[in-house]
Formats: sequence, structure tokens, C-alpha cells
Amino acid sequence: MRRAGLGDGAPSGNYGYTNSGYSVYEEENERLTESLRTKVSAIKSLSIEIGTEVKNQNKMLSEMDNDFDSTGGLLGATMGRLRTLSRGSQTKLLCYMMLFSLFVFFVIYWIIKLR
Repeated sequence: MRRAGLGDGAPSGNYGYTNSGYSVYEEENERLTESLRTKVSAIKSLSIEIGTEVKNQNKMLSEMDNDFDSTGGLLGATMGRLRTLSRGSQTKLLCYMMLFSLFVFFVIYWIIKLR
């Protein structure tokens, strides 16, 4: 029994393909494989760079979180001092403001007088 391409006249090892057609397909397959290999390599390096960038950004965010926590503590202490100051005597604060206003008035008067 004879099968197509596997008889007496067919060269062994090519399974019915002609040498020129098989080599063209094989060359194209190798070219596409190499193209795919370079693309996969580029995607791999890009994903590694993205991973490194994500790690750096996470580190920066955690440092910023720590900074904001310390700033929040400082701001809370300042607000506590302001509350304490506002609960205190208003006459003392008013006296300081009057003395400062008089001082500024005399400095301005003195500057104008010297001209």
C-alpha cells in the first residue's frame, strides 16, 4: 500500500514536504520565534522595572505616612496650646495687644518726626 509522498520516490525524512517549501516555513517560524523572544524579553525587563518602581513608591509612601503622623502630633500639640491660651484670661491678652499697638504707634511717630 502506498501513501501519498511516502512511496519509493519520496526522500526520507521530509514527510511529503518539498525541501524549498519546508525550509521557507521553517525559516519564517525561526524568524517569528526570534521576534517573539525579543518581545518577551522586552516585556520581562519592563515588568522588572515596574516592580522596582512600585517598591520605591511604596517606600516613599510609607516615609510620607510617618512624616504626616509626626506632623499631625505636632499640630495636635499646638492646637492644645491654643485651646489653653484661649481659655485663659482675655484681659491679659488684650493688655499685650494694646502695649504692642502703642509701641508700633510710637515707632511710626518717631520715624515720621525724624524726616
